[in-house]
Amino acid sequence: MRLAALFSGGKDSTYATYLAEKNGYNVTHLVSLQPRREDSWMFHSVNSHITPLLAEAMNKQIITIPTSGEKETELNDLYSNLAKLPIDGVITGAIASNYQKIRVDDICSKLGLTHYAPLWGMRFEKVLTDEILSGLEIIFSAVAARGLDKTWLGKKLDTNTLNELILLHSKYGLNICGEGGEYETLVINAPWFISKLNIIKTETKWDGTSGKFFVKEASLIKKL
Repeated sequence: MRLAALFSGGKDSTYATYLAEKNGYNVTHLVSLQPRREDSWMFHSVNSHITPLLAEAMNKQIITIPTSGEKETELNDLYSNLAKLPIDGVITGAIASNYQKIRVDDICSKLGLTHYAPLWGMRFEKVLTDEILSGLEIIFSAVAARGLDKTWLGKKLDTNTLNELILLHSKYGLNICGEGGEYETLVINAPWFISKLNIIKTETKWDGTSGKFFVKEASLIKKL
């Protein structure tokens, strides 16, 4: 079965793509939506310009799709582009967001495609634990929740920060996977990548309650 992965460069879409291949699916394309608005309901905007480099690191063909980022309208952009691909299904990294899953389900239904969401319904702590144990190297690229201050921007997501997220969940009710918009991530390496993302220049923006970690310049380092 030929699948296209909705790919943001974040932890969940990267890991879901890996699981699809591990389970025998043929991932023929990565599809990266590039919202012009930072408050897109469906797609990450921070560092979306890095996805072509990550696709190269994964040895995958990528399709980048500019979109308004406006609610519902951006789904039309996704629909029209998926309709052009020679695929049988779509991969997403959705875990518990009904908003995202229902809309991708609807698009797939109209196009006669399968929606493959390997993380759907998993416990949040297990998702993060599995992603970390898989060898994903993940950094925080945006934060917007109580308890997540400026020091989290660019920080690595590992077992220590997972424990911190669990404590913040107990204290503030934070979704530890970030599915409520609490944070966004960027994957810079994985054992199955043929190259590693080399971040050369960054810019951090902080407004007092939320912030973003922008990769301004990056390259790939070939792995031996």
